[in-house]
Amino acid sequence: MKRDEFEHVLRSAANMVDDEIVVAGSQAVLGQFPDAPDSLLRSHEVDVFPKNAPERAIEIDAAMGDGSPFHELYDYYAHGIGPETVKAPAGWEDRLIRVELPALAKKDGRAVGWCLEIHDLVLSKLAAGRPHDLTFARDALEAQLVDLEQLRLGIDLMPLSHRETTRTRLEGLAKQLGDG
Repeated sequence: MKRDEFEHVLRSAANMVDDEIVVAGSQAVLGQFPDAPDSLLRSHEVDVFPKNAPERAIEIDAAMGDGSPFHELYDYYAHGIGPETVKAPAGWEDRLIRVELPALAKKDGRAVGWCLEIHDLVLSKLAAGRPHDLTFARDALEAQLVDLEQLRLGIDLMPLSHRETTRTRLEGLAKQLGDG
């Protein structure tokens, strides 16, 4: 996914629910790093929820989700999620990266997105632990978009049920990259 596609999803979702949009999946990297390396932009989906009415994520998913006419037309889509699916360090909401864009339909309005900060994003990927999540974390480390020591400090703020697994995965990646 490229930045313009990310912006299209964000603007469309914000327009649909008339709300600010939180971006929690891998493509949140585009909020902080508009020119992120291609290795981090493999996904065709943007995981989102409305900031002030997260229960409306289902509407975004229905209209713009996987297999929707939006997806068929553009070959990328929005995946409506809930805030409870975000497994990031405590306080992640206070570290979100603001992205402000011209509104899709409102003449003088703005579409606002809030993207996970890169360290919170990488730790959430390590917590999820699926192969593509671990690849994303490794690629972010290799691209030097994250600081290994800051990631290590963030583990202590992770949900208790994810701390040790996240720590083990991070140290495994650090070893692979020669930083262990």
